[in-house]
Amino acid sequence: MRTTSTPTHCPYCALQCGMNLTPLPDGGVEVTERPDFPVNRGALCGKGRTAPALLAPGVRLTSPLVRSRGVLAPATWGEALDRIAGEFSRTRAEHGADALGVFGGGGLTNEKAYALGKFARVVLGTSQIDYNGRFCMSSAAAAGLRAFGLDRGLPFPLEDIPRTGCVILVGSNLAETMPPAVRYLTELKENGGTLIVVDPRRTRTAEQADLHLAPRPGTDLALALGLLHLIVAEGRTDETYIRERTSGWEEARAAAMAHWPEHVERITGVSVPQLRAAVRLFCAPEAAMVLTARGPEQQSKGTDTVGAWINLCLATGRAGRPRSGYGCLTGQGNGQGGREHGQKADQLPGYRKLTDPAARRHVAGVWGVDPDALPGPGRSAYELLDALGTDIRALLLMGSNPVVSAPRAAHIEDRLRSLGFLAVCDVVLSETAELADVVLPVTQWAEETGTTTSLEGRVLLRRRALTPPPGVRSDLEVLHELAARLGVEKGFPTDPEEVFDELRRASEGGPADYSGITYRRLAQENGVFWPCPAPATAQNGEDAPPEVLPDDPAHDASPAVPHRGTPRLFLDRFATEDGRARFAAVSYRGAAEEPDDAYPVLLTTGRVVAQYQSGAQTRRVGELNAAAPGPYVEMHPRLAERLGAADGDAVAVVSRRGRAVAPARISHAIRPDTVFMPFHWPGEGRANALTNPALDPVSRMPEFKVCVVRLERVGADPGE
Repeated sequence: MRTTSTPTHCPYCALQCGMNLTPLPDGGVEVTERPDFPVNRGALCGKGRTAPALLAPGVRLTSPLVRSRGVLAPATWGEALDRIAGEFSRTRAEHGADALGVFGGGGLTNEKAYALGKFARVVLGTSQIDYNGRFCMSSAAAAGLRAFGLDRGLPFPLEDIPRTGCVILVGSNLAETMPPAVRYLTELKENGGTLIVVDPRRTRTAEQADLHLAPRPGTDLALALGLLHLIVAEGRTDETYIRERTSGWEEARAAAMAHWPEHVERITGVSVPQLRAAVRLFCAPEAAMVLTARGPEQQSKGTDTVGAWINLCLATGRAGRPRSGYGCLTGQGNGQGGREHGQKADQLPGYRKLTDPAARRHVAGVWGVDPDALPGPGRSAYELLDALGTDIRALLLMGSNPVVSAPRAAHIEDRLRSLGFLAVCDVVLSETAELADVVLPVTQWAEETGTTTSLEGRVLLRRRALTPPPGVRSDLEVLHELAARLGVEKGFPTDPEEVFDELRRASEGGPADYSGITYRRLAQENGVFWPCPAPATAQNGEDAPPEVLPDDPAHDASPAVPHRGTPRLFLDRFATEDGRARFAAVSYRGAAEEPDDAYPVLLTTGRVVAQYQSGAQTRRVGELNAAAPGPYVEMHPRLAERLGAADGDAVAVVSRRGRAVAPARISHAIRPDTVFMPFHWPGEGRANALTNPALDPVSRMPEFKVCVVRLERVGADPGE
């Protein structure tokens, strides 16, 4: 007999698709559709359908592991926690607080991300905290802050996409990365809208486009500038909007006019007729959108590149208007919320700046500490990892697998091995956890309650559906126990709702204000869009507030009307001091590496539909492995012919940082000057052994999406 189903959300990407979980008599778990959730309307990809496979005891960790004589062996929780606290205390006493590092993950719930940031700054006293979300959308965040004064991945809900007239989708393969979201593009076209896809590969998403632009990797900035040049030259700008709602147009226009179409064609490989067609399609309808993803963002000039795409929206009057605007498609499950609440090196909860004295006073007041005791900003993610074993002697890592996911991954593996002490909290024994001195088994999505924030800025409640197996504890319990052992007895509750209530207070009045959101409200609604101030400080969003929610605690306490949340931002003004959006006056510059005689080919990386991120979880699911069993090198037939490689032949891809070997996959879907590798696997096919850690000067995003390589046929006669 089945027990009651629990409505919850998928543990993977930032769509946070709704699903129901039902425990079965045999101990298994059944996933069923949840059509009431508007984002996916019941649809799930293969990863979501098979997510319960990771809940099985034989797949996941169920006991702490402590390294003794070079071997990880089962230990008690007391032994494991004492070891971590002892090593951290010793390291801090000998080398100072900044010799301790903390590295988080974009899959952690808001409660865990908040508690981790507080733990680093209050208990450890270290500035050295960042998270793998730095590798996700930090360039888009920086560009959004610069242009609009606020970063929320999508400033409008997904439901607006089918209602616009044209979408330019830059560097995103939604059909592989977020399959349930493809229906928004399908509905767009059914409604008479047009789709332009910018990608060096003809992906499954690009096949649906009305126009596919295939620029040379690393040239998205030139492409955007060339389109803006044509918008100006053809008289398609919205001069009234520019005058009334923006600043910096003269400088941005001058920069764009230096990128005439023929010049851009030579840089990008996109023909002038295609450039003109893109401008015509984008400017013809009343409403249009630009959506970016990792393609333009994961570059050493990612912030400027995204800024140039935002300029298209501003020049044509498409930002802060209905069914129009710029948005970023966040990748990780809680990539948005993960950086809003304190695990990013330069931020405090509520998306407050760590360098802002008022922000420090507010958060310190909630935490009950002296503002001057809070450390300043620390290193960004790659810089933190690169400092392991030198400036940083001990590391606590939660929810990340940098041995596979970091750029220049072999070097980062060496840095991890050089640490004096490494503690890892994870669900499985990942490649990074295998290097640890202590591994703590922690609860998963279905075994804990907590909130996440989707790519829309919609705060959601994941509900606990199952009891975790014996020997497994939550990350909140881990932080509570470590804080107590390190001398902080209070301030780290284990109840996620209690943590969320503190997060609400810490975020109140900040850019990402969650103070008007409660667990009770999230249980009644399909999410609440931030900012959502508490009733006492609420200012109406885009519409009048709804009827008072009868079960909302705020209504019980006072007659104040709850804020309804803010699905659509910037309709009246932008979040800048003067309310105007800012153009980015940017010019094209090349990638950190350009092809030469030694490394003549471009490499770009990405995902496949059946695997996720570093693969630490999905590679343990049989059905997903059957669909995507291992890495490959996608190359054009002309490139394969020059190499003398046939489909399936082992090919070595060599960069200045490393070497990876995988079978060739020959396809007309990629440019002849470029190869593609998915990055989900460790071992000899580890794509991130090749990638370049060159950093964007603003966002500190590494240049994952473009580096130069040479190809070698493995096993070929040297004389061939």
